[in-house]
Amino acid sequence: MHRRSRRRPALLLTAAIAAAAPLLTACGNDAHPGAAAVVGDQRITVAQLESRVDEVREAQRAAVPDDTQYQQVVARTGTLTRDTLHGMVLDRVLHRAAQDAGVTVSRKEVQDMRGELEGQAGGPEQLETVWLQQYGVAPDRLDDNLSVQIEAQKLAQSLGTDTSRPEFWQALSDASKKLDVDLNPRYGTWDVQKSSRVDTRTPWVREITAAGAQQPA
Repeated sequence: MHRRSRRRPALLLTAAIAAAAPLLTACGNDAHPGAAAVVGDQRITVAQLESRVDEVREAQRAAVPDDTQYQQVVARTGTLTRDTLHGMVLDRVLHRAAQDAGVTVSRKEVQDMRGELEGQAGGPEQLETVWLQQYGVAPDRLDDNLSVQIEAQKLAQSLGTDTSRPEFWQALSDASKKLDVDLNPRYGTWDVQKSSRVDTRTPWVREITAAGAQQPA
């Protein structure tokens, strides 16, 4: 029903949330002091969140040693903390949905995808630069992020759909309800009807294709 090029990688990147079905549950209290979010029985602590943000900032600084240019990068990514938390939460929601569907990702699948993308980008360093600049993923987190992308793609395939369709987002919505996601209000709240952050734009997914690949009709 959905045609796909045999070599076309369709990726979900930790950088865009498409408006779809209701997803995460709003939180309105400080029931979990020290937590940026609670997803099921897992706490994402403020310290963990800040450590993840620091990884990105350190990578950005290493890539842009000039002070003025680095400050420009920081200014362009001023919502990095909230965007990072958003991605950390959604990664867990996606993983739960994938588990419910019996979807798993192997190390070889990650290595194969990385090799293909490195070939498109022009090498390992170039790929790391693209992921850092465009998606806020630190180099040491690249394999983890690719695993998420494959997991999302395989989940959509298991549902007989693709990542842009309501059926895929409904699976994430169902998983988020089971996990009872609790977000610390200091990082924003969720409009359940619109499935988006009330106080900031936080994109999470983006479809990208292999260089030169034709988009399906």
